[in-house]
Amino acid sequence: MSVNAQDWSTRRCPYPVTVRLPLAAANDSHVHRRRYVSVGWKFTLAFAVSLAWASFAYLLSSQWTAALATPAQRLLAHGLVLGIAVLPAFMNTFLAVGLLLDRRPERSRFADDDFPAVTLLIAAHNAQDTLLDTLASIAAQRYPAPMQVVVINDGSTDGTLQRLRNLDHPWLEVLDLACPGGKAKALNAGLRFAAHALTVTLDADAHLHPLALRQLVTRYMSEPPNTAAVAGAVLVRNSRENLVTRMQEWDYFHGISATRRVQSLCQGTLVAPGAFSLYRTDILRVVGGWTECAGEDIVLTWALLRDHHRVGYAEDAIAFVRVPSSLAHFMQQRRRWARGTVEAFKAHGPLLFRCRLSTFFIGWSLLFPYVDLIYSVALIPAVLLACTGVYWLAGSALAFALPTALLANAVIHAVQSRMFRALGLGVRRNPIGLLGYALIYGPLIKCANVMGYLSSIVARRERA
Repeated sequence: MSVNAQDWSTRRCPYPVTVRLPLAAANDSHVHRRRYVSVGWKFTLAFAVSLAWASFAYLLSSQWTAALATPAQRLLAHGLVLGIAVLPAFMNTFLAVGLLLDRRPERSRFADDDFPAVTLLIAAHNAQDTLLDTLASIAAQRYPAPMQVVVINDGSTDGTLQRLRNLDHPWLEVLDLACPGGKAKALNAGLRFAAHALTVTLDADAHLHPLALRQLVTRYMSEPPNTAAVAGAVLVRNSRENLVTRMQEWDYFHGISATRRVQSLCQGTLVAPGAFSLYRTDILRVVGGWTECAGEDIVLTWALLRDHHRVGYAEDAIAFVRVPSSLAHFMQQRRRWARGTVEAFKAHGPLLFRCRLSTFFIGWSLLFPYVDLIYSVALIPAVLLACTGVYWLAGSALAFALPTALLANAVIHAVQSRMFRALGLGVRRNPIGLLGYALIYGPLIKCANVMGYLSSIVARRERA
């Protein structure tokens, strides 16, 4: 089916709004459940260990800075040590302990007839080189229920629309928008035509693992009934291009995956990425879909949390995406992500005052600007001071933040490797990317984040 852009704004959804919603965790009795430590106890233990290590780091670092001459110098030193060593040590320790405690319940077992039909939304702008492969990976899905795939052509000026019209997949529908309006607007247009109770968003350059959709929906149906969304696992597809993509492979495989896994353990996944995530269609419509902003996916996720819904994470529902291959595009992307975090706080800041486990991670996000700024400002002075024999700043980072970072990365590598083996995948050796990830990736990310935060402040002042 092809729908012209001039029609969609005035047409009603051609499908019934009331649909049968599959219940999450409907078949829990089909599997034997092991005994698990409660989420509250896991969180308490991880928090206690992290706080103890961070407190020890702060007390010892205070001894090193006590010899500074003036109170102003000591105050500045405490602020620098807090941002470059103590808070990173706390965060790394929490990730490591949380991952070690993460023993997820077995998923419910479902017969093929239990799986619901799903709608996939793909916003495509000038995607002629990647979209056909994305659709081929959808066609190869081992998913036992019907699929409706709505591709929204967002004003493409290349051959995207023509290539879509040449396809004859029975599940494919094309919505043609004459003028590009951005990803959020395109997805909202497609949402009007979502026929099924579950909606999955997918990037136009994503390649799905054959079991990705099944794993994503299975995770949703195994989650508590108040689950409104499940984030998929997004990994790098084009890692062999250059050093920039090689470093990002490690970030997606380690950093991003570890963070979302621990957040979901504590029932607080903060981002269901638009690249590959599942949502309840009815709730998507209630919250108004996607906001037109730099971080539409994080703002949407926080809107779900605001309305007391739960957001899960399917670590083995994998989509491989193309990441920026140039340093300029990479920095631009990360600046946009940083602006998205600021926009989420502006839209849903009261979440900080909710008595829920997810509040901890929202508060954690509030510390990122401080940590990123201190790291960006203090890194070079720390190295220069160390060269002159003054080690209190660099020594604090090396003694307390670095060991916990190594521990967290070792744990997530073991966890991710085990998951890859279960899916029949192999972890590719990437020593050059690992070296770059360890030495220069962190400073690049933090500089990009700081620029993103500052651009949000400047834009707000200009609007005022």
